[in-house]
Amino acid sequence: MAQGIQLDRARFSCSICLNLLKDPVTIPCGHSCCMNCIKVHLDEEDDMRIYSCPQCKQTFTQRPVVVKNDMLAFVVEELKKTGLPIAPTPAPADHFDAGSEDVACDVCKLKAFKSCLQCVASFCESHLQPHFDIAPLRKHKLVEASTKLQENICARHQEVMKMWCRTDQRCICYLCSKDEHKGHNKVSAAAERAERQTDLRVTRLKIQQRIQEKEKDMKLFQQEEDAVHCSAENALKNTDKLFNEMIHAIEKRVSDVKGKIQTRQNTEVSRFRKVREKLQQEITELKRKDAGLEKLTHTEDHTHFLLNYPSLACLSESKVPPNAKVRRLRYFEKVTVALSEARDRLLGILGEEYAKISSTVAGADVLTTNPRADPETRADFLQYAFHLTLDPNTANTHLLISNGNRRAAFVREEQKYSAHSERFMYSWQVLGRESLKGRCYWEVERSGGGVLVAVAYKNISRAGVFNESVFGHNYKSWALDCIGDSYVFIHNKTKTPISSPPGSRIGVYLDHSAGILSFYSVSETMTLLHRVQTTFTQPLHAGLWLSDGAVAELCRLK
Repeated sequence: MAQGIQLDRARFSCSICLNLLKDPVTIPCGHSCCMNCIKVHLDEEDDMRIYSCPQCKQTFTQRPVVVKNDMLAFVVEELKKTGLPIAPTPAPADHFDAGSEDVACDVCKLKAFKSCLQCVASFCESHLQPHFDIAPLRKHKLVEASTKLQENICARHQEVMKMWCRTDQRCICYLCSKDEHKGHNKVSAAAERAERQTDLRVTRLKIQQRIQEKEKDMKLFQQEEDAVHCSAENALKNTDKLFNEMIHAIEKRVSDVKGKIQTRQNTEVSRFRKVREKLQQEITELKRKDAGLEKLTHTEDHTHFLLNYPSLACLSESKVPPNAKVRRLRYFEKVTVALSEARDRLLGILGEEYAKISSTVAGADVLTTNPRADPETRADFLQYAFHLTLDPNTANTHLLISNGNRRAAFVREEQKYSAHSERFMYSWQVLGRESLKGRCYWEVERSGGGVLVAVAYKNISRAGVFNESVFGHNYKSWALDCIGDSYVFIHNKTKTPISSPPGSRIGVYLDHSAGILSFYSVSETMTLLHRVQTTFTQPLHAGLWLSDGAVAELCRLK
């Protein structure tokens, strides 16, 4: 090699141990390290499943393949043989000036390049050189320049804290370990760090998993928010459209009524005008005769009087109908009365329907901080109380339905029900009449034998084999089996025993859109027996199955 060339040490130093390269290898990003240093670095990142270059921080999804750099190894060995000085590369002045946010060298106050944990000091590249040249200093731990080195110093003994007291959970120096921490469980800070590093990786994985879960929740909430906006906009458009249709229909009826009134008015006016014309003609004729008779009264010619009197005294029958002369039309007064009555009925219906619409809007399932939290107290549940009745057309012939289609009792004598395609042929059960959507709550009072309190799709089999039709033994139904003092939840033939104090009243809470079905034992408190979280693909119906001697009734809730 040519003499007099000053070489940049950093180009031939390992970015991990900061010493001259030993068995140099190159990673895919192009940077080189000692073979042993990069192996240890990558081993530490195995649990993270993410690998990085210690110099440029480029990340790799798979462990990078390291390749021995023979040329670089040859250059380093030749440099060692020549004994040429290997000095830091001069840098621009502004690179060395320590700014307000930079760490200053503790020797010259220029910008520091590294900090030494053993020296508890920071050094620029020039003053860091002894850590590369002097053997004892090469063992010191160098880190990125930091202003927090004083945290490593024991405030009591002014010694570097290299130990960790597990008893007191704090960093201590060697003197502390022989003094106030004597007899405590102590390890080196490096050993504790290694153990905590493993926990750190696990914690990071948990945090990253939670971040993914929260991001999914955020995406779901965003979708729900967009759905609320879309649904509300459609409702507003439909509200305008439907109210305009109602207003248009009313305006059309108003126009029709006005047209009928005007038509009838013209007809009646025309009729009375013709009557008046006839009366006017009669009056004119009568006045003519009256004038002639008055003239005859004053004539002295007896012959003339006798010849003209008969024709003037003869009165013809009136051509105007008698009723037309005395009738007073009251048709339009009746129209006003009828319209007033229609207005009152319409306002009443409008008030009732508006109350229903307002209740529907107020009860819409809009996401909140806890959008699907189940009610807690019975008062909370009663807000969703749903009036249910049993459908006699579905009742098995061994079930007697009574009390306004709310009570079912098992009877041994078959009832003479009419044939119906909806009737359960072989299973002693009955479905509710009402379709269940949204949030609903109802209660069942039971006595006697065993009772299945269930919900099911309407298309559950009516005449199939046991598993196809009996509540809980297929994928179309969910049932709570109340047998004496014990409970068992059944769905799709899978049974889940439930440990709970006995009770005669069962509460059922359904949130159809959220896929939540809960069964409760109702007494002074609500005791959750079983909760289902699923996806309902069809509207549900309440159901009851009764064993021999059992009675079950849908309770009236206020």
